[in-house]
Amino acid sequence: MSQFALRPVGVADLDAIFEQMRDPESVHMAAFTAENPSDRRAFDAHMAKIMSSSENRLRAIISDSRLVGTIASYVSEGATEVTYWIDRSCWGQGIATRALSLLLEEFSVRPIRARAASDNAGSLRVLEKAGFHPIATEVSYAPGRTAEIEETVLELP
Repeated sequence: MSQFALRPVGVADLDAIFEQMRDPESVHMAAFTAENPSDRRAFDAHMAKIMSSSENRLRAIISDSRLVGTIASYVSEGATEVTYWIDRSCWGQGIATRALSLLLEEFSVRPIRARAASDNAGSLRVLEKAGFHPIATEVSYAPGRTAEIEETVLELP
């Protein structure tokens, strides 16, 4: 069995995370991304803001000693939400499912919300396996696709 864990993201992780978050196929799938995923200055500013907030939990996903993604919780408009990003080379290996399960064990706040592009079947499946249920859909601009697309909002009661 592989070694798997979550740990706080550190400054030394940022280069790997930046590379993961600018992969074109990953950006397309995630859809709701930074305006310019290759803008390192904007990425660093965003990560500094996330890492300095006590409301956020930002975790590195480690599998067999390798950083394979990130998972986080944050508060938006009074609701706690979760989000994750998995290195494309690791898609389909159950990493997001395992990471989400571990993150949800870290805190008892409920309900928790999550969002995914409505055509991102893999991410929707991960969330539904964790007990999230769709509660709404919204159409909004997705920078990763430079278009308005439908997003599914899910909730874990």
